[in-house]
Amino acid sequence: MRALLCDNGLRYAPTYPDPRPAPGEALIRVRLAGLCSTDRELVAGYMGFRGVLGHEFVGEVVEADDPTWLGQRVVGDINAACYRCETCLAGRHTHCPHRTTLGIFGRDGAFAEYLTLPLPNLYRVPPAVPDERAVFTEPLAAACEILEQVAIRPTDRVIVVGDGRLGLLAAAVLRLTGADLHLVGRHPEKLAIARGWGIATHEGADGLPERRADVVVECTGRPAGFELARRLVRPAGVLVLKSTYHGDVTINLASLVVDEITLVGSRCGPFAAALRLLEAGLVDPTPLIAARYGLADGEAAFDLAFHRGALKVLLEL
Repeated sequence: MRALLCDNGLRYAPTYPDPRPAPGEALIRVRLAGLCSTDRELVAGYMGFRGVLGHEFVGEVVEADDPTWLGQRVVGDINAACYRCETCLAGRHTHCPHRTTLGIFGRDGAFAEYLTLPLPNLYRVPPAVPDERAVFTEPLAAACEILEQVAIRPTDRVIVVGDGRLGLLAAAVLRLTGADLHLVGRHPEKLAIARGWGIATHEGADGLPERRADVVVECTGRPAGFELARRLVRPAGVLVLKSTYHGDVTINLASLVVDEITLVGSRCGPFAAALRLLEAGLVDPTPLIAARYGLADGEAAFDLAFHRGALKVLLEL
């Protein structure tokens, strides 16, 4: 099969071994895959990953132990857990100590013609959800995770810091709570997408009062973004960290204690909830799509997504 590899940089492989599903796994033909900032970090050396990149996808099951899955259009939870250990049995499979992670750790990913995942990881895509929306299920689920972790009321003031792919999807989900929602970013064209969803936007934080927000969601992955989020959250408020950081971040821990700030790390989320939002039309992520490329043009896709600042770039398989 053809594949796009992380191999001391980015490399297109016109021939790469086809994956073989283990017992209890499915073989999935990839239809569409999305580039994520994590893919860029992996190419730069994050986690020392070597293999096929990609964890955002929609595909079709072509082989499975359970024949009811054959021909089904699916998306998949990227955390391939053992489903037997104490952590999994307690319902925390995304933290399974034995897990592999699609296209990130120990398991080849979605930038290829085929991938494998355990059957419990698969979710059928409703007929009303086209591939162009279904491919957003994984990052949209990550945005939905915020509401799994933090109770947000319509009377709360909520600020999302960062107008990238994840920040926009987080804002799209949080607007459904009816809260007083604001998105802070740096790019007028990206903020315009949020305004089209009815979200109040700010190019920079000027005009936003400090220490007033009940909940602040930090989606920049930069120390400056964390510092801004910390200034915006009120005493006894909640600060949600939605992205990983480049290098170390200097934190005044004493101020967190004095102000009784709740820090929430937030990662993967509920696929069923994300698919429900897509099926009901409550979130339409397609305005984020900037371009589509074939797999052989992966280098150009990465250049557009990560050097020229496009929002969502898709790979067509």
